[in-house]
Amino acid sequence: MIKNDPPQTHARPSLPLSRRGLFQLGAASAALAAAPQAARGFGSGFTHGVASGEPGPDKVMLWTRYVTEEDTALLWQVSENEDFSEIVAEGSALAKAENDWCAKSWADGLRGGRWYYYRFTAPDGGLSEIGRTRTLPEGDVASFRMAVFSCSNFGFGYFNAYAHAALANDVELALHLGDYIYEYNRGNYPSPQQAHPDRMLFPENEIVTLADYRVRYATYRADPDLRRIHQVLPMISIWDDHEVANDSWKGGAQNHQSETEGDYELRKRTALKVYREWMPVSDEPYTSYEIGDLATLFRLETRLEGREEQFSLADVLEGATSPEEAKSALVKFRDNTWSDPDRQMLGAEQEAWLGDALKASKSSGRNWQVLVQQVLMGSVKSPPGLLQAMGEDTPDYIRKRLTASAMASAAGLPASMDSWDGYPGARKRVFDLARQADADLLVLAGDSHNAWAFDLDLDGAAVGVEFGVQSVSSPGLETSLPTIPPASFAAAAVSANPQLKWVDTSQRGYLRLELTAEKAVTEFRFSESVKSRSAKLAGTKVIEVPAGSRRMRA
Repeated sequence: MIKNDPPQTHARPSLPLSRRGLFQLGAASAALAAAPQAARGFGSGFTHGVASGEPGPDKVMLWTRYVTEEDTALLWQVSENEDFSEIVAEGSALAKAENDWCAKSWADGLRGGRWYYYRFTAPDGGLSEIGRTRTLPEGDVASFRMAVFSCSNFGFGYFNAYAHAALANDVELALHLGDYIYEYNRGNYPSPQQAHPDRMLFPENEIVTLADYRVRYATYRADPDLRRIHQVLPMISIWDDHEVANDSWKGGAQNHQSETEGDYELRKRTALKVYREWMPVSDEPYTSYEIGDLATLFRLETRLEGREEQFSLADVLEGATSPEEAKSALVKFRDNTWSDPDRQMLGAEQEAWLGDALKASKSSGRNWQVLVQQVLMGSVKSPPGLLQAMGEDTPDYIRKRLTASAMASAAGLPASMDSWDGYPGARKRVFDLARQADADLLVLAGDSHNAWAFDLDLDGAAVGVEFGVQSVSSPGLETSLPTIPPASFAAAAVSANPQLKWVDTSQRGYLRLELTAEKAVTEFRFSESVKSRSAKLAGTKVIEVPAGSRRMRA
């Protein structure tokens, strides 16, 4: 996604972790938080805690990092008890220099819907932190709860959304929809004026090389709240663009300049190698996960596998010397290039897989089909009146951006060409697949930094509901629209966009989603601030979707 700066009431039942165990698991993170940022080194031994991911009904992937002088085999153990008095699975994982000392291993032979504790042991007897994980349930599932995150920019402030989710202790799985890291150099998003003085980014330069990406992940993963959420919850995650470079697609990126940064394919392969080193993820770019008989989660890849290059409104308007010429260019673009029915977002192979998988999920009797993916599917046009609402002190770059957006909307074009709005043919095909499968679609999206709720439709027929999660720390539209009150913008946006039912463009946080056979309940949780480290919330917004309705409750 294009960065938003100038160039340059429900009960929360506790899950089974004792008070003693909660503080025991958090001790190392608290000590790390107390150390000055400049004094933190990544050191040797177990440097970045533990993590788990890719849960199934009988397995989960375990992760740690162990730095030493030579490749080292680590023993891992899994137990249903915090004291490891009874080991239910064990094995080994190799920490190797060629993988930046990151070690991963599948722990299998587990039972479905169970909490487990795990740890790693070094040859000298040194122990990692104790982690907690959970397998996916099997059979009849009454409810399932997830915490959904996106867009965590280290330099803008603290990862308080992770902190709250860990302390709330009321979900069984974490989902991360991408922009887990950002690639920019220090002083560029955030700018020196925006950057938090205690959140020093390493390396200083934009990350391009293998060593660059590794140091950036090491910096992020040293954050105590990110470390903590990985420690206490399994995570399903997928990259977005900033794990490689801004506005990436299969053949390039807006923030990749081949003349100075080398071959894009090499950069992409490097970025994905490091992502897979540092994250508890499989090598599958897209896959699905069964939540017993309740739901299927479909983890999609919308960035690097099949996506064609984004359109640029600036390119469309280039050469237009009058409003009439600009309008004519936009209408021609709308009716031809933009409307191309064959344009790709997922790619033909992933599309075919998704169609078959949606049918299989629905025919098996599962209530919900959940798309776990990166960018908004709902259609968003710029509301009218934004230009008139700008103050005289509105920066020139914002004025130009809003002017182009207003012209596009007047011509019937969306505000963003990087979301599914830029690929209407591909979106229609996905909606067709959902309708053919009779799927009860829930779409989760990140990327935009703002909180959204859409009733999705295809030619007037209900398709499903989309929830776009606000960012963990990256700034939202309030940065680009500083003279317009967020509530005023939200009201205008909802009025101008039939699918959009609610939006918040000025708060950070995360989303909690609970699925039952009767309904899906989404709670947007808004962090009090990202400028100081705190798990306090400023407020929440709850939205329900009755099962089978494919619409939010009125």
